[in-house]
Amino acid sequence: MSGPSPVDDDRHWLAAVFAVPVTLLTLVSACFCWFALTIRPSGAWDDDAYAGIVLACVMSLGAAGAAVVMWLVPSVRRVLGWGWVVPPLVLGVIAGVRWASGG
Repeated sequence: MSGPSPVDDDRHWLAAVFAVPVTLLTLVSACFCWFALTIRPSGAWDDDAYAGIVLACVMSLGAAGAAVVMWLVPSVRRVLGWGWVVPPLVLGVIAGVRWASGG
């Protein structure tokens, strides 16, 4: 028996299937993180801008958290390495810091 085992042969397809939602969630998180970082209030009275920052941070944290939770599933973690979870973690930290800084 000289060929790859059937389990190893399926891992490539599993990685491709699991990578799609993790990648999409990471991109959504990046988009909202970018919104949170680029919104600039006109002054202390600009409640709409502050609300937009908070909303963008919450959405970024939610998408990053969903990507991390999906990666924590053992079958996903087996085929996707740490490199797949680092970007959503970094985006979540950035969004959390932006939210905590208050704009």
